[in-house]
Amino acid sequence: MALPPDPQWKTLDKDLGRIGTLELAGRHVARPLLAPGLALAFVAIVALGSGIVPVSAGGGLPVILASILAAYLALTIGANDVANNVGPAVGARALTLGGALVLAAVCEMAGALIAGSDVVATISDGIIHAEVFPSEGAFVRAMMAALLATALWLHLATWAGAAVSTTHSIIGGVAGAALAAAGPQAVDWGLLGVISLSWVVSPLVGGLLAAALLAFINHAIAEAEDRIAAARLWLPVLMALMAGAFTVYLGAKGLAVHTGSGWRTALGLGLVVALLTWGGARPLVRRQAEGLSNKRKALKKLFSPLLVVSAALLSFGHGASDVSNAVAPLAAIVGVYSEGGGGAYMEAVGLPFWVMAIGGAGIALGLLLFGPRLVLLVGEEITRLNPVRAFCVALATAVAVIAAAAMGLPVSSTHIAVGAIFGLGFYREWREAARGRKLRGKADAPVEERHRRRLVRRSHVLTMLTAWIITVPLTAALSAGVFLLLSKLTA
Repeated sequence: MALPPDPQWKTLDKDLGRIGTLELAGRHVARPLLAPGLALAFVAIVALGSGIVPVSAGGGLPVILASILAAYLALTIGANDVANNVGPAVGARALTLGGALVLAAVCEMAGALIAGSDVVATISDGIIHAEVFPSEGAFVRAMMAALLATALWLHLATWAGAAVSTTHSIIGGVAGAALAAAGPQAVDWGLLGVISLSWVVSPLVGGLLAAALLAFINHAIAEAEDRIAAARLWLPVLMALMAGAFTVYLGAKGLAVHTGSGWRTALGLGLVVALLTWGGARPLVRRQAEGLSNKRKALKKLFSPLLVVSAALLSFGHGASDVSNAVAPLAAIVGVYSEGGGGAYMEAVGLPFWVMAIGGAGIALGLLLFGPRLVLLVGEEITRLNPVRAFCVALATAVAVIAAAAMGLPVSSTHIAVGAIFGLGFYREWREAARGRKLRGKADAPVEERHRRRLVRRSHVLTMLTAWIITVPLTAALSAGVFLLLSKLTA
């Protein structure tokens, strides 16, 4: 016969149950605070570290404040701008979200520290004329205003789910602060006009390139009678093109800083790498294709490994070339005090290693803590991606950035990558509509059916375009306001 439960144990079980409920509630409350807490810890470490960096008398507090703002900006860049590098691979299921975040964080940090720009000859691509500033103090306040305004805008854009250009954001911030500090003569309006033109050109170029690549792959491989044989023929060529393109991109945008090489050297190196890749890829693809069925699904297995490599290379290149967006104003402020003033801010601005470390670590940490939302949006919510389509996005982005850089056009890799995703979706819509008209005898489908068959979410198109259009004027206005406020507070 079973004994009745001991009241003492019953009371203990209730108490333990209450404690377990409190612990569970505590975890749910603390979880949303973990990422902001780690971000604040990073900013605090940067503040402490920058406080012991040797600068001339009077530069301590401004350098600390600028370092805090640069750390905040680097975190927001990681949260927003890196999504276009790994989003397609995540959307195509070639990488898990966690794996993509870790891979991108490591490669971003490596790109910033190994191949990051050592010299920023002019602040933010020469958008301002530093020599017209009335004083060093005005210049320092302008750089701080640009850092804060850009970080606030990127924070807002990330919250709103819009992948925007950090390059355009910092350019707008610097231009707005310069305008408020020194008047219209401080801004290079011609370059600002070229940047405005790139808002339209870069996403269109990315979309057209990606659509053309997808059309070629569909015609040459996916719709061939023997898909596997076509893949063995063309996949090594595409791999060689990707390897050559990324070699040129990294050589010209990052590693050239250390080697002193230019575009000719980068193009020659890219050609060599492309030929070597083609030779090595042929037996590799042949082995991978053994035993695969003659179906479209088999192509996904062949293209998936390329996405992992492209995500890593894009992240490395982004860290190498875009880390200056986070730290160029900080480097300018450090240059003012390190050189003891006297117009140092008019000269080429060196990027000390500790400044680069703030940018690289901040971008990597921002991606890990706050990046998943934009990564999933870019990879999954705009249009459906598979390994073939995601490969087209990666290759189109690399080729378009290289072409623009060679012509000296300040384009945004974010605009190009997102434009490539939009271009793929609209191309697939057009292709499906053409098939439908052919089946119906050239008759258009009813409006309701056309809306139901849309492959691109129009709400994201509107959100992205709006954010892109207002980026420069909004950051400029915000930066000008911050500069005026700082001027009053320090008067």
